[in-house]
Amino acid sequence: MSSEDHRNVGGKSEDFTVAVPDVWPEVERAVHLARGAALKWASVIFCRPEHLKRLNQYSKSESERTASMHTRLKVTAMEHTQMLMVHSYLEEVGWGMVQLREALAELSEPSQTLKKAGVEFNRNQDEMKSLERLRAVSVNHRQLFTAVSYLPRLYSGKELWAVVSNALAVVRQNPTSFVSTVRIIEREEAIDRILLEEQAEGNARPLPPGRPRCWRACFFKVLEEAVTAPFRSVSFLPTQGPGLARHLSNLQHALMDDLATVRHLLEPCVPSHYRLTRAYIRASHHCLHAHLTQVSSWDLESGEIFALLNWVLHIYNSSEMMGHPELLYEMQGEKLEPLISPEGLEQLQNKYVTRVRKNVSEWMQKALQVELQDWQRDQEPDTDHEGFYQTSLPTIITQMLEENARVALLIGEALRNQTIQMGLYEMENLLNRFREALMDFWKERRSDPLNSKSKFYLHYLLASISNCIILKKSTESLQQQQSSGKIGLFSRTPPNPLAGLDRVVRRACRIVMDQLLLDLKPFLTGLLTRPWLVQGEPTPKLCHILQYHLDLYSHVQPPCRQRLQEEAQWLMVVEYVKALMQKRLICRSAEERRKFTQQMVKDNQQFGDIFHDLEGDGLLSEVKPLNLLPVLADFIKLKDPSMLPLEVSGLATKYPDISEEHVSVLLDIRGDISRDIRVSALELLQHSTAPLPPGYRPIFTDIQVPPSTMAFCLPTAKCA
Repeated sequence: MSSEDHRNVGGKSEDFTVAVPDVWPEVERAVHLARGAALKWASVIFCRPEHLKRLNQYSKSESERTASMHTRLKVTAMEHTQMLMVHSYLEEVGWGMVQLREALAELSEPSQTLKKAGVEFNRNQDEMKSLERLRAVSVNHRQLFTAVSYLPRLYSGKELWAVVSNALAVVRQNPTSFVSTVRIIEREEAIDRILLEEQAEGNARPLPPGRPRCWRACFFKVLEEAVTAPFRSVSFLPTQGPGLARHLSNLQHALMDDLATVRHLLEPCVPSHYRLTRAYIRASHHCLHAHLTQVSSWDLESGEIFALLNWVLHIYNSSEMMGHPELLYEMQGEKLEPLISPEGLEQLQNKYVTRVRKNVSEWMQKALQVELQDWQRDQEPDTDHEGFYQTSLPTIITQMLEENARVALLIGEALRNQTIQMGLYEMENLLNRFREALMDFWKERRSDPLNSKSKFYLHYLLASISNCIILKKSTESLQQQQSSGKIGLFSRTPPNPLAGLDRVVRRACRIVMDQLLLDLKPFLTGLLTRPWLVQGEPTPKLCHILQYHLDLYSHVQPPCRQRLQEEAQWLMVVEYVKALMQKRLICRSAEERRKFTQQMVKDNQQFGDIFHDLEGDGLLSEVKPLNLLPVLADFIKLKDPSMLPLEVSGLATKYPDISEEHVSVLLDIRGDISRDIRVSALELLQHSTAPLPPGYRPIFTDIQVPPSTMAFCLPTAKCA
């Protein structure tokens, strides 16, 4: 190991040294020996340069061992210190014992002296009894002197009534002054009573000046003024907003604390005939009546009105306030006026409904704006767990109306009825705006069918129909919650949101059918033409469009889903018969009539395959429009023309709204009808005309017959 290594090791060993006083040579010698041993040990361990790599490892180990030794040394030093403290404590205890022995010796003489004094006191006890009467007279004299000194101040009305005015604070600290005040008042009342009785007995002596004082009446007057003082304080008036609820809560706690003080502290200090608790309740009630009448006249918001109504109608009369059993017993036979008059309560409720109506109207308008924005989204509407389209509109409206009804019920059924009625009015207004928005949406689509923003135009129309069904259920639920009776502001013209919902649904269904017609229109022109007769086109394309629309209708909640399916069937049949009435194809032979009717029946079967699910869902009317096409095909296919008048009669029986123009077109399409048969058939049709039966939905009324290009007259009919 180099000298530098020895120096490093020697330098490192300095960390293991312990500072010791110079007066201990043995310790210093031990330190030098330890240092030499450390150097020897280091020279053995680090004899080669590669061993220096473990220098840090050995250094850490030795540091930990040194720290352990230091800890043990500290523990030993603490134990030594504690032994010194115990020794010192024992010395002090010994010194204390010595002091106690000296004190005991010094007390022996005073003890003997006290015993002698006690014997002397017992000997003079009988002589001291004669002084008790003198002591009682002295105490009485001092009390009378104090009372006489206070009489001028009491007779002035300030000190006496100040005690009464601050009775609640005074009695909490020391009721003595209040009791004295009551005694003075009762003494003056007794003097007044004696003087008045003497006057009643005919005593001619006049009453002293200022008599009768009537201090008992003044007592209650001052007490009432003390109750009303906080209500006249500006700092006691509540702030707007949440401050009113806090103010009412503070009123409750302050009033009940004061009542507890009156019942438990003031009441025992006055005669029982005072009925002080009843008097205090009466005074507080009158003050509250005036105060809350003033508060109710402010321009309050709905939350503030609710807090005020809830406090007046429920909290004030609850068991936590005036409904407490002890207070009810105290007020037996006492009838207090309402805190707020019935007229004032009605005005407050009307004001509450008006404020809520404003908020509801604003929320509904925002919800409608969100709905209109959703219509422009580049994705399908959301669906519920059953796969029906819907948006957030019905959820927002329903939750808002139900929450308002629930909150209003906390006040009472009358307010809930008004709130529900208001909500139904606002829903009706919303539905009117919603119907106008649907029309604007439809016009925008018609003006620009290729607009990319209206890619899911039809989907959102169907979602609107489902929304109306959800709103209808919520409306019916709200109407069922209403109870009979007066409904305040809205009793003149009851709302009819169900009718508004029905109007929206009808409008939306018409727009959906308009879109279906718009999609079908390019292919309708090819129906009942020569290419159709040969190739059967474009019926498959029409069926494909119908199937697409019907698949979308399955995302609409029943019963509107069935309604849309039925309307689609009616529209398809009406457009088909319209194409027939245009006489695009006139049969030239019996073979063409056979092919013509065969193709019609085939088309009807293809349409029937699409609408077969309607049988399970149930159509909304008894007449099934697809049944018309086979009937018309049979009419055209009939081989014996002489039987056509009877066929016309049967056709009129099934479809009483069919007209002469419709029958004439059918006869023209056959291409083999003579003039006589035509006249006979039309005459029979005239005689077969009957009023439409109940429940019958006209179909031929919606089918216009194009004017004929050839004018001719029939002997028994009007000229065309």
